[in-house]
Amino acid sequence: MNDLRKELLEYIKTSIIGNVPQKQIAVAFSGGVDSTLIAQICKSLDYDVTLVTIGFPESHDIVFAKIVNQELNLKHNILEIEYESFPDIALKINETIKTENLSWNENSIAFYYVAKLVNNLGLDTVVTANGIDELFCGYNAYREVFEMGESQILTVMNTKLDNEIKMMKAVNSVTSEFGITVVQPFLSEKFVEFAKTIPLSEKIHSSEDLYRKHIIRKLASEVGVPEISFNKRKKALQYGSRIHKSLLKARRTF
Repeated sequence: MNDLRKELLEYIKTSIIGNVPQKQIAVAFSGGVDSTLIAQICKSLDYDVTLVTIGFPESHDIVFAKIVNQELNLKHNILEIEYESFPDIALKINETIKTENLSWNENSIAFYYVAKLVNNLGLDTVVTANGIDELFCGYNAYREVFEMGESQILTVMNTKLDNEIKMMKAVNSVTSEFGITVVQPFLSEKFVEFAKTIPLSEKIHSSEDLYRKHIIRKLASEVGVPEISFNKRKKALQYGSRIHKSLLKARRTF
């Protein structure tokens, strides 16, 4: 492990310890590199980790999370979303967060189900990997502006970070119904500040770079994240769980 990745790992550990005082935690888990990395590091820090996955039956996230956890061998609980009750839940969330922003509604719905599951498990804290895609060029938007130069990439980064921080406040307003707090160590002020100092060449290589987040993937491979996970291309929560498709359908009934 080179010096930069060692420093990144220490910042991740410090951010987790500083923001997650509870030792029994749930980790929102899709099996992707981000959620698997934070689960693996929490485990190394002696947290009592329970993985939680939500989605419609046979959705990508449920299937893939099961496969990845065959190698991690952590406690893993799954909640399958019911098609029949989904429209009512979606409407309820929309009325709670009071915005028509599709992504905010999708994520708030997803974390509503995560919180419901975590509450049933007798836990009160969910740790998530939100922030990695923003800070390490995980989105296609970074490819689209790559040729415009570093300043434009950083503008996109700051815009996405601002949106993510605001969205997670909306998410917590939803999960509070179950007494659940959602914690994002990668969005802590000190971690954001450090992550911005990492050269963009460690994050994205070109406008054709379909994988991105290269330093995260390398670090993941070095701390024991399964290869099937750290080599996986991004699939956002709302798509992997099938919430996006179901919400578009449900909105026709609002």
